[in-house]
Amino acid sequence: MDKRERERPRVVLGVSGGIAAYKACELLRRLTESGHDVRVVPTASALHFVGEATWSALSGNPAGTEVWESVHEVPHVRIGQAADLVVVAPATADMLAKAAHGLADDLLTNTLLTARCPVIFAPAMHTEMWENPATQENVATLRRRGALVIEPAVGRLTGVDTGKGRLPDPAEIFELCRRVLVRGPRAAEQDLAGRHVVVSAGGTREPLDPVRYLGNRSSGKQGYALARTAVARGARVTLVAGNTELPDPAGVDVIRVGTARQLHEAVLKAAAEADAVVMAAAVADFRPAVYTTGKIKKIDGQEPEPVTLVRNPDILAELSAERARPGQVVVGFAAETDDVLANGRAKLARKGCDLLVVNEVGEHKAFGSAGNEAVILAADGTETPVPYGPKEDLADTVWDLVAPRLADTDR
Repeated sequence: MDKRERERPRVVLGVSGGIAAYKACELLRRLTESGHDVRVVPTASALHFVGEATWSALSGNPAGTEVWESVHEVPHVRIGQAADLVVVAPATADMLAKAAHGLADDLLTNTLLTARCPVIFAPAMHTEMWENPATQENVATLRRRGALVIEPAVGRLTGVDTGKGRLPDPAEIFELCRRVLVRGPRAAEQDLAGRHVVVSAGGTREPLDPVRYLGNRSSGKQGYALARTAVARGARVTLVAGNTELPDPAGVDVIRVGTARQLHEAVLKAAAEADAVVMAAAVADFRPAVYTTGKIKKIDGQEPEPVTLVRNPDILAELSAERARPGQVVVGFAAETDDVLANGRAKLARKGCDLLVVNEVGEHKAFGSAGNEAVILAADGTETPVPYGPKEDLADTVWDLVAPRLADTDR
């Protein structure tokens, strides 16, 4: 093995026997194409859905289910020992039970017992199986031991059934795996485990008439990055999403809204039981005073009637002034175009939040871009500059500042 191969992150993709096993092929493709060295370890049941030849061909590595294959290499020990990440997708109710109870009757369960790296379970099963007290107890046990068990998605299941239990989008599971690997040894800390965080994202739209609205350029990417990174750190995440076309992040409960007043209602409701609230959404400060039920017509020779605006609720100030729980941490965002830090400090004092992420917006800055840079102002007077980089890096820095504040409230 040359140096380049040794430096490739080593991922074990465990596949258990559910119909969603075919979706793991897409996850495998994304992992291999992005430079990861992937070893697929399916269960015997999984091979009823996708054959061993497929896993071997897509990964470039052998894929087996038995501890008796290549015994001289001691695979039941070595595979887990050598891994940088183990992800089980799909994870059936049976697999969660075996992992929680330390059973080891095949190669995958042996691998889980020997792994000393971060372990992610992406459950997929029928709603009744997911909600069964036995499954929930197994999930709680695995989380308590440091495993990252993400919440399944809501949607179409096998047959005509619909509900919670669907495997999250493989592209989003990949993003979660990537984030856990980026955090490296810190990923095992799970410093948000047991916490419930609420994140708002995207822009609001305030309708003028049935076809027009007042809006902004927010893509929602920064809020979604905050949601993803919080999941990677073990949090239960509620994402209140404004108008965005982004797919639901894996393991996140998503509430979709359109207007500022809808976002206000949804955030306050979710915040009632949250440890932290991060207001990353671009919320419209104003809305039209009058909604015209018919399309506003252009009349030749006449100027349009002026649009009168009224204020929308100040969600950040309300959250800060009326904390739903003792010790709740509130984070705001400020998009500024000039006197960025001066305006940011004034806004921090005015809103009363604990942290304020201040970034300059403009052409190719913040809105819609893949990267971001900011200065995070704290109520205690400290300032944390975050250089330009992926929006996930800024998100992780936000959680780096939130986590110790939450820990302080527990003392």
